[in-house]
Amino acid sequence: MLPKAAHLPAMPTPPLISHLFTADPSAHVFNGRIYIYPSHDRDSGIPDNDLGDQYDMVDYHVFSMDRVGGPVTDHGVALDLKDVPWAGKQLWAPDAAFKDGRYYLYFPARDKEGVFRIGVAVGDKPEGPFKAEPTPITGSYSIDPCCLSDTNGRAYLAWGGIWGGQLQKWRTGKYDPAGVEPADHEPAIGPRIAELSADMKSFKGGITEIQILDEQGQPLRAGDHDRRYFEGPWIHQYKGTYYLSYSTGNTHYLVYATSQNPLGPYTYRGRFLEPVLGWTTHHSIVEFQGKWWLFHHDSSLSGGKSHLRCVKVRELTYSADGRINPVALD
Repeated sequence: MLPKAAHLPAMPTPPLISHLFTADPSAHVFNGRIYIYPSHDRDSGIPDNDLGDQYDMVDYHVFSMDRVGGPVTDHGVALDLKDVPWAGKQLWAPDAAFKDGRYYLYFPARDKEGVFRIGVAVGDKPEGPFKAEPTPITGSYSIDPCCLSDTNGRAYLAWGGIWGGQLQKWRTGKYDPAGVEPADHEPAIGPRIAELSADMKSFKGGITEIQILDEQGQPLRAGDHDRRYFEGPWIHQYKGTYYLSYSTGNTHYLVYATSQNPLGPYTYRGRFLEPVLGWTTHHSIVEFQGKWWLFHHDSSLSGGKSHLRCVKVRELTYSADGRINPVALD
């Protein structure tokens, strides 16, 4: 029997940003500040559906703050859809990285044929502006890129989301418009990961599907909706261990698994955030000023409209055995 982790006391969590609708926050520390790279929700008038057509974002803003709880600076539009030569629509959840004096913004968008690809844009400052490469990353597909700059000096890109994110259409390694999820008794779909080349704009080698195993070493099954992968991968390191956290999607939990290898396999460890107001739960985890922080979103700013969300932040703690303590909602 695994020990139960203690719950954190609830803390006030007003939206970090209230003049725009923002979601899917990827947080990083650059130059002593926290920079937040969210998607920018807007009310497009498109009815809700399971493929996510209502999430019709057209640009990215970058935000920063010098301390959690302090003022948040909106640095304005860092990248616009019209400036991405290959993209057709839907600038969904992005991430960012730094290497050798340059900053890299990774982002998904549908190409002109309606297939999600992952692009990269480059800038000289963490807040941008960023200039998009003329084509998406060769071999990329699906959504929700997360860049891990490893302590071993390597960089990896993890990504993937099912349903509207189209990951189920790539089960054979090629795009199948009729592709569906596995049956409930079959192994669940896992996120993808690839090492990035030195230029941070291409994959160095092949793409790996990350295996997520249960405590007995068996792959999580597609019907295990409380634990299996859906979208929003985030990989961070804590005391030498790799933590893969993600959203279970249709059950709306944030859960995590651990490994000694960034490519996996990962072993499921538990749940740390219960469902929030709204449909999705997309997050990031970052260490800053001696504490760990969970950035996520909900729909409280819009009164519960699932496609009009707001970014929030809560402190994250670990138990003595390295487990992530559950985070209490208000």
